[in-house]
Parts: sequence; structure tokens; C-alpha cells
Amino acid sequence: MREVIGQLLPLAVVAALSPIPIIAVVLMLSTPRARVNGPMFLLGWVASLVVLGAVLLTVASGLDASDSDSQSGVSTLKLVLGVAVVVVAVRQWRKRPHGTEAAPMPKWMDAVDALPPAKAFGAGVVLVAVNPKNLIITIAAAAVVGQSGLSGADQAIAYAVYAVIATVGVALPLVLFFAMGERAAAPLASLKTWMAAHNAAIMSVICLVIGAKLIGDALPGI
Repeated sequence: MREVIGQLLPLAVVAALSPIPIIAVVLMLSTPRARVNGPMFLLGWVASLVVLGAVLLTVASGLDASDSDSQSGVSTLKLVLGVAVVVVAVRQWRKRPHGTEAAPMPKWMDAVDALPPAKAFGAGVVLVAVNPKNLIITIAAAAVVGQSGLSGADQAIAYAVYAVIATVGVALPLVLFFAMGERAAAPLASLKTWMAAHNAAIMSVICLVIGAKLIGDALPGI
């Protein structure tokens, strides 16, 4: 299992460092509903990872890790995902701001102040299950687990490790907010500003690395 978890770590770190979810939760923590919407966003994020993982691992459980056709299919999936992640990396790099140009943010972030708790929960779900970058990374993680040959329980544990690490990025601002109170405002604002300014560069670099890894892992099995 340790080998599988080792393969999952880079994917989990990429998911954890995804700037948009971190910026979103920091914005929610600066609103009057911070103490409700922040945890609801985190809950939606975790729920989406759990449900998506359950679906993907159920599909993966029907594959025989010792069967050459199954291995070839998973390797092909990794190759497709790797190419998709590299495409995302290139697009992110081309969209990066130049000079003093402001980094574009999703339009829905303008409405964060008015989000009710249910929509804060929904935002957490969407940023895992619908956001292309995070969805591709989560599918890739499930593919790694599905090809591992581990028992069902061990697969669930390995995926849970991925999910926990992938959640660190959105959970850390909440921990700071509840632990530090008003003193957390300045560091959280600095974090938001820095990640917003470097969103495209961060994602392009880490997606390129992960894409290259997935392609490299896939080629021997095709």
C-alpha cells in the first residue's frame, strides 16, 4: 500500500494547492457568514471527494489488476488524462497575466458575499466534481488505486489518504480563521492576493509535472 500512496502523493498535493478553491474559501471567511459558509464549503469539498471516490473505486473494482486487458485500459486512461492535464497546463500558461495585468477570477466569486450556506456547500462540490482540473486529478488518483491490485478495504484507505491530503489546502485557512480569529485576516488576505496573482503560473507548472508523470506511468502498460 505504501507504494500506491507514494504514487498518489503528487496528485494529492496538486489538488491541495489548486488556487481557486483556496481563494474561494478565503473570500468566504471575510464575509458575515464566515463561520457557517467556510465549514459548509469544506463539507461540500469533502462530500464530493467521498462520493466521486466511491463511484470511481466501484468501477475500478470490476477490473482485474492481473488481467492484461484491464491493465492496458487503465494505462490508456492514464495516458488520456496525462495529455489532458498537459493541455490544461499549456492553456493556463497562455492565460497568465502579463506585467501589471490583473489575474482573471471566476465571475461567481463576485457573489461570495451573498452566498447562502447551501450554495457555499454547492461551491465546494462543484470545485471537485465539475472543475476540469480537479476532476481529472481525482480520476487519475482513482486509476492509480484501481490498478494497484489492493483489496477493497486497502483501496479505500489509499484513496482516503489522497482525499485527506487533497483537502489540506481548503482546510488550512479555516483552521487559521478559527484558531487566530481577527489576527488571521492579514495572513489570509496576503495568501489570497498571492495565489490570485500567480494562479495561472502555479497551475501550469504543477499540471505539466503531473501530466508528464501520468504519461510516463502509462506508456509501459500500453
